Amino acid sequence: MREVNLADFAAAHAEGAAVVDVREPFEYVEGHVPGARSVPLAQLPTAVGDLPRNRPVYVICASGSRSLGAAQFLARAGVDARSVTGGTGGWARSGRAIVTGADA
Repeated sequence: MREVNLADFAAAHAEGAAVVDVREPFEYVEGHVPGARSVPLAQLPTAVGDLPRNRPVYVICASGSRSLGAAQFLARAGVDARSVTGGTGGWARSGRAIVTGADA
């Protein structure tokens, strides 16, 4: 598991990276990174089997705290997980697109 900054995440995102948003559903609906899959932190253990094993999975939350713990959990489960520092808040503050609603 490793942490990645917003610039590196943006480059991976532009290439179609797998993104998991571990915030609560109400947070996700208020605004998330385009294409991010909502998997609230409490549901992560049941979703780990559905995550890709053949490429990195970028884990994001609001600021980077929850995603760090989630990425560590996923790494122990064999996922190449990377925590996005700055989170969705940093993504939005940097002027990048945010999607509202329940759809990824």
